[in-house]
Amino acid sequence: MQPLVAVILVGVPLAWLVGFAAYAYVDAPKYGMNPRKWALISFVIPLFGFLAYVFERDELDYDPEEDPYAGGDDSRTGGFAVHESRQGEESLGPAGTEADDGDDADDEWNDPDGVDL
Repeated sequence: MQPLVAVILVGVPLAWLVGFAAYAYVDAPKYGMNPRKWALISFVIPLFGFLAYVFERDELDYDPEEDPYAGGDDSRTGGFAVHESRQGEESLGPAGTEADDGDDADDEWNDPDGVDL
């Protein structure tokens, strides 16, 4: 085997793995994660280990005060956030039909309009 081919086939992927592991080792303490564990995972499991580190790291910096859907203020009803421009509109039922106001209690929710099965 030619030395240049060996460097390309072995050295370049190995350099990428070492780079991923080094980045995880240096970056992990900033997020309160174990640097040795994530460097080892990033090195031993090619590419997937590093991506697992990046996604796990992103999950740790969640701030519920910046999330508009967290908490339960007055604008939320029934667990759904309704945009201000859509408040007061008629509710929709299944398949986009207007919701029943309770007049036909014997109709099931999936019956077509005017058909009582």
